[in-house]
Amino acid sequence: MERQLLMAVDGSIHSTQSLRYATKMLGGSDEVIFTLFHGEPMISQYLLDEVRTDPRAYSALKKVNKKNKENSRLLLEKQSERLITMGIPKKRIVMVSQQRMTGLARDILEYGRKGIYDAIVVGRRGLSRAQKTFMGSTSAKLLEHSEVIPVWMVDGNVKSKKILVAVDGSESSYRAVDHIGFMLSKNPNIKYCLFHVFQDAEDMDAISFRVDNPSINKLVNKGSKRHIEKFFADAEHKLAEAGITADRVNKISAKRKGRVGKIILNEAKKGNYGTVVVGRRGTSHAHYFGSVSRYVTERITNRALWLVS
Repeated sequence: MERQLLMAVDGSIHSTQSLRYATKMLGGSDEVIFTLFHGEPMISQYLLDEVRTDPRAYSALKKVNKKNKENSRLLLEKQSERLITMGIPKKRIVMVSQQRMTGLARDILEYGRKGIYDAIVVGRRGLSRAQKTFMGSTSAKLLEHSEVIPVWMVDGNVKSKKILVAVDGSESSYRAVDHIGFMLSKNPNIKYCLFHVFQDAEDMDAISFRVDNPSINKLVNKGSKRHIEKFFADAEHKLAEAGITADRVNKISAKRKGRVGKIILNEAKKGNYGTVVVGRRGTSHAHYFGSVSRYVTERITNRALWLVS
């Protein structure tokens, strides 16, 4: 079955790194279409207003539009040539240029929703402290607002093909496993780790009780262990159906000592994982992006992050 990638490109080194990452992970498959998307600069509202009354403004607008389209065409052709040098046949590359309407991130999401895309791929520029606080970059906005299409954010030159899949047994975790199996089944060189952080009673928000009660914690831990063991078995079965054999899938459960996001990133660093996969929502039914995913997004470096809704 054909896989469709929507790749946001702008000609920067970050964009090139995202292309390199995508071809490394998927380039061996002859069933992947790479759609290169570039947003042309937004036209000034002042110029648009003047066009209604001033013929000179209309002439200026035509020149601006022509220049923007030409620059976008040249940029897309250059990025396409890069993909070809990375081993992607020209017939599997689609180029899309579109004038920015409501902001680049929203335009990408809107275009993605109109098509049938399996993932949006974007390179991340370095974020300042203020940008991290307000999720100010295009890549961060895509992660925050893409509630249907998985987003792959690439930070730096990712070399390792090992993937750390952070799971909690939720529906979102099952969808993450499905996404991996569908997208990467054709690459036999990738190794995976299903990584789970056990929760204590205090992490469960469905009921309220004293967290210093050892019997309650024991029951929660027992139920959590049984739940994640079933998830591991189901996940291995799903991956095996996709052609990913059990010898390529490791499973790790860790006790929670501090923030879950920090534990995930520490494991990614310790195990030299090039990609971290997290689900948007966890078992608490709250927005997963508000806690674990946000923490990982803001702090992950020299790795790719996949956020699966």
